[in-house]
Amino acid sequence: MSLVVPEVVPPGSAPWCLFAALALAGRSADLVSTFLATPNLALEGNPLARRLGWRWGIPINVAASLGIGCLPGLAIAVATTSALVAARNFQNAWIMRSMGEWEYRIWMSERLDRAPRALPALCFIAESSLTLVPGLALLFFAESGGVAQSVGLGITAYAAAVALFTLMALGRRRD
Repeated sequence: MSLVVPEVVPPGSAPWCLFAALALAGRSADLVSTFLATPNLALEGNPLARRLGWRWGIPINVAASLGIGCLPGLAIAVATTSALVAARNFQNAWIMRSMGEWEYRIWMSERLDRAPRALPALCFIAESSLTLVPGLALLFFAESGGVAQSVGLGITAYAAAVALFTLMALGRRRD
């Protein structure tokens, strides 16, 4: 059984409430996990999120989630990407918080300095590529307009974001 989602739903409708809540839950998980890991955003990989800070980041995410609720496929994709980002944040948040943001940053920099120059980049590219494969499979082979295709888009976006922001950070580090 496959589920096809409508392309657009009207704001305020029951489906809109569901999809807006789904997007908001995903974005909230990302924000909570980010706050747990890096309350001062010193370790935030997304330069736009770092620039917006908490003061603007939270209301913009709420407003975006409410708007995205009108586009069910996009709401599912955003919730998927956000859940994967949150899971990745939670993986090391306890280390970042227990060490402190700057101490963790110094510790990670020392690890990068001791590794062969290309090794971290290759490992992060491998991580992103292995995530990208199932995302692309769902995106291209799932029923058009279906939930599985929207999940595939979310996984693909997550893989691209991990690759982009990690390689940007490594590039800044090596300059």
